Order: sequence, then C-alpha cells, then structure tokens
Amino acid sequence: MNAFYSTRALSALFLMFTVVIGQSPASAQSSQIPTPVDQTVIDDLVAANRILADQQVLDAYGHVSVRHPSNPQHFLMGRNLAPALVTADDIVEYDLDGNAVGSKPGFTHFLERFIHAEIYRLRSDVNSVVHSHSTVVIPFANTQTQLRPMFHVSSFLAPNVPVFEIRKVAGSMSNMLISDGKLGKALAETLGANSVVLMRGHGDVIVAPSLPLVVFRAVYTDVNARMQLQAITAGGPITFLDPEEAASANKLMDQVHTRAWELWKRKLADK
Repeated sequence: MNAFYSTRALSALFLMFTVVIGQSPASAQSSQIPTPVDQTVIDDLVAANRILADQQVLDAYGHVSVRHPSNPQHFLMGRNLAPALVTADDIVEYDLDGNAVGSKPGFTHFLERFIHAEIYRLRSDVNSVVHSHSTVVIPFANTQTQLRPMFHVSSFLAPNVPVFEIRKVAGSMSNMLISDGKLGKALAETLGANSVVLMRGHGDVIVAPSLPLVVFRAVYTDVNARMQLQAITAGGPITFLDPEEAASANKLMDQVHTRAWELWKRKLADK
C-alpha cells in the first residue's frame, strides 16, 4: 500500500511540475525532421517577440508564432521563455498537434501552444498568431462591454470581438489555460473569421495573414482598449466606427502597417 501511494504521489508531483514549466505531460517531441527555413523568418520572429515585449503587449508569459513558410502544417514559436529574452536559438518548429520537431534537448514548451496549432488548423488564411495577457484588454473579456473600434487604426476589431468562455468546454474546475487540442479547437471556433478573440479571465488572441500585421494588430488592440476605457470614464455615448467605415479603413491599414513594423524594428536595433 505504501508503495502504491508513493507512486501516486510521484505521479501527481510530475504532473504539477510539467504544468508549471509549460511542458505537456504527454511527450511534446515529434519524430519528424525539421523543415529548413530562411534565416530572415527566424530573425523577424525574434524581432516580433522583442517588439511586443517592448510595447508592453507581452509579459513574461505571452507568445507569438508564424506559420512555417514552406510547410503550412507546421509553425514556428519560441520555446518556453519570456518573449523579451528570445533569440534565434530559441525558435522551435511545431506540428499542428503541438509536437516539437527536432527541438534541442532540455527545451520546454509553452503549455498553450495549442492555441496556435488549432487556429492554424482551422484558419488557412492565418499565418501569424499572438496570445497576450494584456491587463487593459481583460476588463472587456470579463464584462458585458464589447471591445469596439475607436479609430481607423484599430478598424480590424470590426465586425466583432467575441469572448471565449472556457467553462463551456472545460467546466468550472479549469485552470484557465488552453492546455490541449480540445480547448484550442474551441477557442479557434470562437474566434471564427474575426481578427481578435478575448478570453474571459485570461487575455486575448490576435491573428493576421502576416507576422508584421499581427504585431501591428496586437499593439493597437491594446491602444484601442485604453482609448475605450478613457472614453467610458469621460461619460456619455461613444461614437465607434460603423461597419462600412471600419471595412474601408481596414483595407488601408493592411497596406500601410509595415511603416509601424519598420519603425519598431529600427528602435529595437538602436537599443
């Protein structure tokens, strides 16, 4: 009996340890061979991590990924590491089941890599994903006040910013994390065809057809949330972009967003 309970205790400790470090209890290592990728893609992904940390969109726990340019069934993302610390050596290739492909020994992986995997599986138009724990966005996830576009730069928030309620999938005993494919799929389905989905009590997810655009959208999701909270504090009705304005403005911003991307990269290089 003592040996039985010792084994159970060790198993419980192992489960707790793997959750804390971000490694799934099941093996996260794939037997597949990594697909070659241009160094520019890696460098841009490193820059995206650093930019989003510098812009205070990502804390020590958020993450950004990009679909593998030559293997659409795989994606690239930093290992379980604060985004501000990510280097080219920390980038890992994953398949859409969340398995790491040829990662270095000793690497651990973000528990919530399934957010990225299931969105890439569901949305062929998405080539980059950001998950943040933005404290300025969470109030809109936890209240009945919908996050809506305040100005032309955040027009991508139209027509809708849905809210994912994890209790509908995982029940009331959830730890709030998207820790498997089932939860990742439910989140991706809630996102639908939109650019942003909020996560009640957790944060948000932003998607885009390219890495520079997803960085742009992640930054201006936070900017819009701050502006909307300021407008609510000011009192009175708020005039948001109407659907036609938002659609027109979004087309323009999709064309000119690289100006912000190049600025942020330059500032990063100057530091």
